[in-house]
Amino acid sequence: MNYGEIKNYDIANGEGVRVSLFVSGCTHHCKGCFNEMTWDFNYGKPFTEQTQQEILEMLAPDYIDGLTLLGGEPLEQSNQRALLPFIKKVREMYPNKSIWCYTGYTLEEDLLKESRARCEVTDELLSMIDVLVDGKFILERKNISLAFRGSDNQRIIDLPASLSSGSIVYKLLECDKLK
Repeated sequence: MNYGEIKNYDIANGEGVRVSLFVSGCTHHCKGCFNEMTWDFNYGKPFTEQTQQEILEMLAPDYIDGLTLLGGEPLEQSNQRALLPFIKKVREMYPNKSIWCYTGYTLEEDLLKESRARCEVTDELLSMIDVLVDGKFILERKNISLAFRGSDNQRIIDLPASLSSGSIVYKLLECDKLK
């Protein structure tokens, strides 16, 4: 797997201060995508053991709330296979930090039943993600006033609660609690 960018101190892609990994490779090709260059699976740099170690070190400070996976498409099958061992390390080292994942796939239609997104590691990877922002970016539904998503069809899902209950449970954001 390749990645296009790693952002330390990111506050735009999930709650709190985060480390964000922009993976390469996406087959959705959403019109108006903000990160079109990452559609190419060969874009960027190889995701090596050294890269993983650098991210793990970036996650160490107490003020870092967690890791965000986006891209590209983290849940393309080849990316899932590459990310799973790394996410296991993140969970081991930082069990109290949250993991957010942005995907153009939808939870019920693409990730929980047979589809081109599912592979042998999908369920295990999903079990380690705290918040899933799902759904393709739709330019005609773009809304810059939304927290942590680009178009109003995208959902911010509390993934453990959703998997446990068998139905979609939306994540209550800190900014929503203040209203």
